[in-house]
This record gives sequence, structure tokens and C-alpha cells, in this order.
Amino acid sequence: MIRVEDDDGLRVVTLARPDKANALTADMLAAVAEAAEGAAAARARALILTGEGKVFCAGADLEAVKAGLATDPVWQRAAGAIAGFPGLTVAALNGTLAGGAFALALPCDLRLAVPGANFFYPVMRLGYLPQPDDPARLAALVGPARAKMILMAGARIGAEEALSWGLVERLVPAEALLPMARELCAAVLAASPGHAAAIKRMVPGV
Repeated sequence: MIRVEDDDGLRVVTLARPDKANALTADMLAAVAEAAEGAAAARARALILTGEGKVFCAGADLEAVKAGLATDPVWQRAAGAIAGFPGLTVAALNGTLAGGAFALALPCDLRLAVPGANFFYPVMRLGYLPQPDDPARLAALVGPARAKMILMAGARIGAEEALSWGLVERLVPAEALLPMARELCAAVLAASPGHAAAIKRMVPGV
């Protein structure tokens, strides 16, 4: 339920369960982790994460949550694999980003979103804790108070507000989303892997 495509140093990972709003299962998270973990070995220097359809990801699959997915370490494995990739990582958010799917978008170096995207993380209402690294990564992008608005007050924010907060870097029409993501990867793809990794290490991150 994910698709992995390699193209001359660029790896594109697509959540491909559009009939379920790309809701995540343990198998999907493990596959994302494997794709990110194996990207460098496949000589990828940049990685794009996107979704199929009109929603990037609705979060965890509810049936999988009932089976224990909410506390499964596979979330941390997937997020850590994305964070640990030495090249540039871009989340091309083709629609709404919800719940646990933040764990995949927040570790990316850059986030692009379509204008109609919404962002919400309803852990307070559902009675779950966010994934362990998500609060710090979210606060690093939007600040502690706004992170609490999303995680504690349950705020649902639109794309324009997400842009103004720093949660996403650019808003891009749907038809231009992947081309823009590819364009942002072009300089890294033209450089040596070591050069890109060295610059990435110099930029503070969570």
C-alpha cells in the first residue's frame, strides 16, 4: 500500500491507499521505514514523500489502532528513518495531514502543501499520546504555544495558517506539487552525496 519509485538519485515514496484516505497500517509504516532506510543504499540523494488521491493521510487506520498500532514502535522506526536520511527530504502534502501522519511529515526537511489542505492532530480528544518525537519537532517549527494549540486544544488549521505558522514552507497547486518538490531537490541531486549530507548536519534540527 505504498509505492516506491527511483529516478536518477531521487526516491519518491507514495502512500497508495486512496480509498481509505491513505490511513496508515503497521505494514505501511514498516514499508515507509524500509524505503527510507534503503534510500541511501539505492544511491538516492533526495527523497519525496507524498500521497495518492486528495488526502495526504488521515492518520492511523482505526482498526489497526484497536489492534495496538497507536503505541507500536514502528512509528518511531519510520520517523527515525526519514530523519536519518542524509539527503534532502520533502513532504509533498497533496491534501489533509491528520493525526499520526504528522510523524511522517515532521521529520522531513521541507513540507509543501496544496491550498486546500487541513492540519489537525486529535490526540487529546481520542485519549492517545502523540508519537514521542512529534511534540518537539512540531514546537521547533511553529513554537511551543502553537504546538499546544494543535496537540492540546485540538485546533484544526488550514493551509494559509499552516504557512504563516511555519508548518509548511510553500503552498502549491495540486498539479504543480510534485514538479515543485522535484525542483527543490534538483540542487541536491546535482551535488555530491557527501556535500549535501555535510550541509544538512550543519543545520540544527530535532
